[in-house]
Amino acid sequence: MSTQSKIEWTEQTWNPVTGCTKISPGCKHCYAETMAKRLTAMHAPGYDNGFEISLMSDRLQQPLKRKKPTVYFVNSMSDLFHEEVPYSYIDLVMDTIYRTPQHTYQILTKRAERMEEYFENKKIPQNAWLGVSVEDIKYGLPRIDHLRRIKASVRFLSVEPLLEDLKAMDLHDIHWVIVGGESGPKARPMKPEWVNSIQLQCEIQDVAFFFKQWGGWGADGKKRAKQQNGRLYKGRTWDAMPNHV
Repeated sequence: MSTQSKIEWTEQTWNPVTGCTKISPGCKHCYAETMAKRLTAMHAPGYDNGFEISLMSDRLQQPLKRKKPTVYFVNSMSDLFHEEVPYSYIDLVMDTIYRTPQHTYQILTKRAERMEEYFENKKIPQNAWLGVSVEDIKYGLPRIDHLRRIKASVRFLSVEPLLEDLKAMDLHDIHWVIVGGESGPKARPMKPEWVNSIQLQCEIQDVAFFFKQWGGWGADGKKRAKQQNGRLYKGRTWDAMPNHV
């Protein structure tokens, strides 16, 4: 269902698909998988199959019922471009997006190749922002080239959890970069110098920079609850949004 989100860079979540499978190191401590287990135990609608891919066709019409312009994060509990989600179903999701131009839809994937393939001969809705996860050099950075070739109005990177120094990044034709550390009891640390490198590259390449959180490890290298570590980076919050809309 569509629900108010606690994610700092969106307003609501919309999950026309639930469930996923792990494909890279960023998936290791998947928050959605943990949440799905809780929802399954609570017998919540849509989680009868646990974290297996489930097409929730009864949710396709949800954004049509909301007239107020809203920013939706699509599939916070899944990946729209998972191999088990047929293109015919993605077409239905895109139809809803087309029919609700008052809303903005943020679609994030780790399956950048499949997203590029899907949009190869399709027009992309102006209100659809497309993004890829970039957690490391081996798996994350190659996704950027696939994203760059898609002619979306806004292309963004979710660099969360940031697992290592990404070194030099080509941010040409990227409009927005979100950076965050991992949270949870098994969180892997994110070093301040890794964040500094990305923030400076965004500044040089004129890309909006959004710092989401330190996560389970503070800027001082100490492990504690993410709420205690907060969102301050270099003494302030960084909430820039893309201006190429």
